[in-house]
Amino acid sequence: MRSSRDNAIRQAKPSIEATPNGPYLVRQLSDLRNSKGQEIETKPVMALCRCGGSANKPFCDGTHSRIGFRSDKSADRVPDRLDDYVGKEITIHDNRGVCAHSGYCTDNSPSVFNAEKEPWINPDAASPKEMASTIKMCPSGALSYTKDGILYKDQDRKPSITLSKDGPYSVVGGPEFKDTTGSEPESKEH
Repeated sequence: MRSSRDNAIRQAKPSIEATPNGPYLVRQLSDLRNSKGQEIETKPVMALCRCGGSANKPFCDGTHSRIGFRSDKSADRVPDRLDDYVGKEITIHDNRGVCAHSGYCTDNSPSVFNAEKEPWINPDAASPKEMASTIKMCPSGALSYTKDGILYKDQDRKPSITLSKDGPYSVVGGPEFKDTTGSEPESKEH
């Protein structure tokens, strides 16, 4: 028979905690996948590498301490600011300060998202449906859109983390994010 403590643990909402100068502590997440979409075995609490140096990626092996990893935000980073690109049928919102530079936007809708032009977003270059589809691929939440007066920022997905090949973690489904520095993600869902 399961105890009420066991039931509470199973029903707890998944969370990710950015530890100062250390790993991400992930709790109660049941869906962790590699860059090929294959499942990785999960545990109730996992420490995911944040420094990039672990020999046991995606899991932390303590390398961050040995190499002096610092989690401070760079003073010269792109500012956290939302820019609006207003089109005839859709407004695209962009926050370069949280962009993961995964390239889903420029690769999938180059007529809309072109980093070689200024402004780099043309909200009238494709159908709103195509743009919405591309924006939903954005792993960081840097992109969102407004159509017919409704802001589309988050999606309804189950909590999951997918490892990007040689890149950031793609987090969806709204696990609670905790950061002692007070950082807030652009999107609560991804």
